[in-house]
Amino acid sequence: MKTPKELLHIIRHANDYTYRFNPKTGNFRWREFRGLRDDVYNFWMWLVVWKDMARFVVRDPIGVVKALFRYQWFATYLNYPAFVDRATLGMRGTQLRMARLQYDRIVKKATDMLHDTFAADRNLHPNTKKDKKIVLFDELVPCEMMAGFPNLIGLPAQTLPIFLTSILDQNVVPPYLDTAENFGIPADVCPLPSAETGCALRDDFPKMGACLISCNMPCDGSVMTSAFQDRYFKLPSHVYGVPTRYTEDEVQTYAVEELKEMIRFIEDTTGETFDWDAFLKAMEVYNEETRYELQKWEVNRTPYPQMTGETFWIYRMFFYHLSGGMDPRFVDTDRKVNQLMMQGYFRKQPCVKEMRHRCVEWSCPANFYPDFSIWAQECWGIYVVAAMETLISDVIIDTSSRETALRDLALTYQRCTMRKHTKGGYRNVLDELWVVCEQYNCDFVLMYDQISCKGMDGLRGLFEEQAAERGIRLLWVAQDLLDPRTISKREMRNQVNLYMSTVMGEEPVRPDLVEFDDSKSW
Repeated sequence: MKTPKELLHIIRHANDYTYRFNPKTGNFRWREFRGLRDDVYNFWMWLVVWKDMARFVVRDPIGVVKALFRYQWFATYLNYPAFVDRATLGMRGTQLRMARLQYDRIVKKATDMLHDTFAADRNLHPNTKKDKKIVLFDELVPCEMMAGFPNLIGLPAQTLPIFLTSILDQNVVPPYLDTAENFGIPADVCPLPSAETGCALRDDFPKMGACLISCNMPCDGSVMTSAFQDRYFKLPSHVYGVPTRYTEDEVQTYAVEELKEMIRFIEDTTGETFDWDAFLKAMEVYNEETRYELQKWEVNRTPYPQMTGETFWIYRMFFYHLSGGMDPRFVDTDRKVNQLMMQGYFRKQPCVKEMRHRCVEWSCPANFYPDFSIWAQECWGIYVVAAMETLISDVIIDTSSRETALRDLALTYQRCTMRKHTKGGYRNVLDELWVVCEQYNCDFVLMYDQISCKGMDGLRGLFEEQAAERGIRLLWVAQDLLDPRTISKREMRNQVNLYMSTVMGEEPVRPDLVEFDDSKSW
């Protein structure tokens, strides 16, 4: 039994992070207290998440049980509620509601994808005929093109086993990386394609599909892993080539021809005919989604930004790659989120407890630490108003004709995640950073030093030199994308702690967030 004095101490320190967090288990002892209204709302949305996950199980209980025993990565999705708790650290009011709505849409889409995957998986259902309705894509090929094939389902091959699970659990990917390295893949290859290769080598991808679309995005590591996946799936395959120098007018005719070749390949392989009416209709929905996204950008450029934390870029990547205008539920979510956002903006409502620095997050964030910037915000007042992986394609597709739609879709595909700012010449990553800093009135850049990415390393000196000329603080945070063993979450935080306390001479906003051990956490 607790004494009254001990109970009073617990109540006073109810939201102290180091008091709530149990480093021995990597879990929280209790949920964060946010006030009655926010707690009721947050708990309700927590129940909604579990409802969606239970609904997914009920739709195909036998397939789910088989998948739990068949795939090492599948049980990771049980971590999703805990992931949302971490990603909404400190959020109250409007910010909490916007974040929870977007994460709710993500879980609904993810469970739909899991259902489609397991229903068509020959590993789970050897006699299934549903796999012939599946077109497998490399995860960096957005799915908008599949809107023209309403009788088919486009699924990104690597997203469910690797990309999403690496965000939910920092410990799920290392076994795949070890497998790839034991096979002979160099250890300094980007962990994302290396993990995808390891997943194939461990026979841990669902097997399905009528055909496979691979691509040359974003780098040589991803091109390498396409070869392993082609051998693994043993499907008719097509390489979708995207221009590297995508800002040049001369390559656009080639870019459109590549899209047409991909359409012809899918038609020839599946026997389906491209439905232009369905495609153009879906692109109108996609345009509406994009306009809502651009409105978020505009609000975050003002003195009263509203979007906060990783929600911004995670949701952006998710709907850009996986909605494709074919899932109008995303528009419903965008409409609700933007209504809340504008209410907060017109009230001139502060979106965080203390905004000391308006920050741009540049280069690829660490998948294994998706709540890093929300920690930096809560601990040191570093408010991320723009992120490189949020500021991907803003092209509005002209649906007045087939040719203009294909032209603009080709432009969109050339500006996808992990590519818009890392290809097409150094100006897209270097000069564009200073443009973004000016647009968003930023005095601080949180620069991810993805130690396995050769492209960004070559420009480090130029980044530092030009930041100094502009009077912009540039904080490099080393990380290894999917591998927390190289540089842990704690070590990432310590880099920020050291910089903010010594170079900036600042005291933390929340001292309870400065030091804790989460090596065993999800």
